[in-house]
Amino acid sequence: MKRKHAIFAVPAAASALLLPDQLAAKAADAVRELLAEAAAANTTRSYATALRYWAGWYQARYGAEMTLPVGEATVIQFLVDHIVRKSKTGYVTELPTEVDAALVAAGLKASLGTLKLSTVTQRVAVLSTAHKLKRLDNPCELPTVRTLLSRARRSSVKRGERASKKTAITRVELEAMLATCDDSLEGVRDRALLCFGFASGGRRRSEIAAADMRDLRKSGDQNYVYRLEHSKTQQSGVTAGSTPDKPIIGRSAVALAEWLGAAKISEGPIFRRIWKNRVGPALLPGSVAKIVKRRAALAGLNGDFGAHSLRSGFVTEAGKQGVPLPAVMAMTEHRSVASVVGYFQAGQAEDNPAARLLK
Repeated sequence: MKRKHAIFAVPAAASALLLPDQLAAKAADAVRELLAEAAAANTTRSYATALRYWAGWYQARYGAEMTLPVGEATVIQFLVDHIVRKSKTGYVTELPTEVDAALVAAGLKASLGTLKLSTVTQRVAVLSTAHKLKRLDNPCELPTVRTLLSRARRSSVKRGERASKKTAITRVELEAMLATCDDSLEGVRDRALLCFGFASGGRRRSEIAAADMRDLRKSGDQNYVYRLEHSKTQQSGVTAGSTPDKPIIGRSAVALAEWLGAAKISEGPIFRRIWKNRVGPALLPGSVAKIVKRRAALAGLNGDFGAHSLRSGFVTEAGKQGVPLPAVMAMTEHRSVASVVGYFQAGQAEDNPAARLLK
């Protein structure tokens, strides 16, 4: 593909690049607006990371500070620098090795080499959002940019590249993980966390870490209702057709009651760190992921497990048991049917009743 808009500049030295805790002035303004726009901490961090990378890449590529708006040529150069394409010599990009090394040295990249296409796409989306917030002409929505990204996705699929997904924790895997939880304080906590994360609708790790006693109430003698006022898709109150109330019943309610009693928790964060058999402050989202990974390993499960495995596993298990889609979406807070369907793991395809029409 002939690139009419490619612009090349002598890369800046690594020491001149923006460090991770620094931003170009205009990018910093964009981050502040994004902080107000996106309340989710994980989203805020990913947006800030993307804009730091844009600022560092621009400075290394053009030897100048990035300001908004950027031009169409800049976005196209970013794409050809980061999107792998097939040439006569193999798979290549246009990112100069010295620029790549400078980005790594500045802490803006973890290692030398190409980025995942999903990462490139996300960073273009963040730049697009920054332009929209400032009501600037948006180069990311121009036909040339959209076409390049579309063709890049098609090419990656033809090469056999697939988006990585965490292995789903369905009921079989969950039972195996629960069996590893003993009656120690840690075991009681982990049992309650796994049950809460799965049974309340496949909660995200940030939602589990943020769970608080003020949002939990008893329902009857043994059950609970957890009021999820804030989530990734529910950041400004309850939307029509959904409810923030998530039931926690049966074994899950028993596990939660045992943890609250053992940890003597009556207010504040529900799931907390444990220091030498003492209950500490609230778990961090990353700690939730570590607990899931550890329990999966102790259970001898094979796969790439993480906190999101509870969410995808909940939807997958609901599909296997024939739970109506509206009921599933009411628990998960999904707004898009396509998003929910996307959680069904390929390994569960044989359970689709439509595959048994000749039986």
